Amino acid sequence: MRDMGGDQVTEAVAESVALLRTATGRDWDGVKAGRLEWSCRRTAEHLASALLAYAGQLAGRPSDAYVPFEIMMEDGTDNAGVVDVIETTGALLTAAIRTTPREVRAFHSYPFHSANREGFAAMGVAEVLLHTHDIAEGLGLAHEPPAALCEDVLTRIFPHVRPGPAPWPTLLWATGRGELPGRAPLTEWRWNNNLAIEAERLTLQGVTPAAAADLRAGGTGGFEWIEGGPFEGTREAAGMVVKAYEDGVHRPEWGMFVLVRTEDGRAVGAMGFHGVPDEEGRAEVGYDLAENARGNGYATEALHALSAWALARDDVEVLFAAIDRTNAPSQRVIARAGFTRVSEDVEQYAYELRGMNKSLRLYARKD
Repeated sequence: MRDMGGDQVTEAVAESVALLRTATGRDWDGVKAGRLEWSCRRTAEHLASALLAYAGQLAGRPSDAYVPFEIMMEDGTDNAGVVDVIETTGALLTAAIRTTPREVRAFHSYPFHSANREGFAAMGVAEVLLHTHDIAEGLGLAHEPPAALCEDVLTRIFPHVRPGPAPWPTLLWATGRGELPGRAPLTEWRWNNNLAIEAERLTLQGVTPAAAADLRAGGTGGFEWIEGGPFEGTREAAGMVVKAYEDGVHRPEWGMFVLVRTEDGRAVGAMGFHGVPDEEGRAEVGYDLAENARGNGYATEALHALSAWALARDDVEVLFAAIDRTNAPSQRVIARAGFTRVSEDVEQYAYELRGMNKSLRLYARKD
């Protein structure tokens, strides 16, 4: 799997500044940047600010807010100076990514309030590609970034977007900047960093389409696995994620999570959903562990955490699982996690876990 990190940020920034430097002698203040309301100058300054902000989040690692600082250009800074600042802030983000451990997460507001270094790299590259496009469109410059960079972004932070005929037009469409045959234009959009759910000894880390494709193909998905992992069920589940992504129906919070031990950052198994909840609020769960991780209570702990997260949502009423009659260890896990056996056939037992009646919930008022 191609990593998403500092090399991609460096590549994107180098491509951007090379193009922008060809037009620094032109009027950037009086020209709108593509479809934005901002001028080309304001957009370039925003780009530098975004890169610095992402570097600051990774360096400071806040968990509940943005680090409270911002960039300011000195009086008299010309367009060439702004491009120099973009190059510099890009280098700072690259350095922050390269010195941040894989398991570290820092605050980002959308959609799950955190991102890891791969997420910040993808967001940084997206800022560079898209705002360079905006400025280029305003100034009448030709701009088409490398397809691999666009695909890197799409498969990390646009998991909900069905792949199109080519990565760059798809990324432009996904951000309201272009059209694709057979798809309605977008007027609102968001990217999606992966979800991470904390348990006592584990973190359930959402698997991106890029990681799922690598797992399906026999790779690690970018995780450091214990000996004997990942188990074959994990690779099969990764294939389900890839298919859902290719069909345009993947929703990251209802996909697959890799179970990562907090103590050493090693992946021990996988767990997740077979798809989004149905109209009755039912969602199916599945899980497996690498053989060397079994017998330690990891699956039970992770299933408790995943179940609590899901049943706290308004769109989930019940979780269920189907387990082979011959799979006694999984039956013990599902029972310890609070599920109840509700039916059976010649091959499997069916289990359910119901949440609290939504009408009985109490909500605290915050004035």
